[in-house]
Amino acid sequence: MENRHIVITIGRQYGAGGRIIARQLSEMFSCKYLDKEILDLAAAESGVAPELFHENDEKKSFLKSLFHMHAPMISDNNFYPNNISDESLFQFQSEAIRKAAAEGNCVFIGRCADYVLRDMKEATSIFITANIDERVKNVAIRLGVDEETARKIINRKESLRASYYNYYTGKRWGAAESYDMTVNSSILGIEATAIYIAELIKRKIGK
Repeated sequence: MENRHIVITIGRQYGAGGRIIARQLSEMFSCKYLDKEILDLAAAESGVAPELFHENDEKKSFLKSLFHMHAPMISDNNFYPNNISDESLFQFQSEAIRKAAAEGNCVFIGRCADYVLRDMKEATSIFITANIDERVKNVAIRLGVDEETARKIINRKESLRASYYNYYTGKRWGAAESYDMTVNSSILGIEATAIYIAELIKRKIGK
């Protein structure tokens, strides 16, 4: 199995433990873990300021607000071109995802990686969900807010993710048919869910 090319993409509901599960899978399969790291790779490859990728991360229309700024967003070795667009950032990010996936074993978090790598036979796309009450508790604890606030945060975050994903993929965020596998982490718990997903991937790459 060491010689197999393994690429895993993880979509996730907010508070469902997707990042923890992705970390565990990356350790199980000795894969590079790429979450926000992909934004920095895209910035390095494109020369565009990394701030633009981070501010625009998994949401659309951030760039429209930049037209009201008095100065472009520039860093030491990066630039903000006048003709940049949401679509341009998505394209740069997609190219970085494809390059990383081609170079070695990777686990990608979000950012439409399942769609970007849809033609890559080695890629397995997973979507992590969880019961809403459990997600609310997780977010409340992690952010130090009450459950009402946590629920509002979840709704806002997921609205942004869904709009972003649906726009760029033409698919429906979180829908079972959009992924190879969807799993509710509330049923088995985080660690057992990671093991369950790993078994699917082992069977797939063993064919």
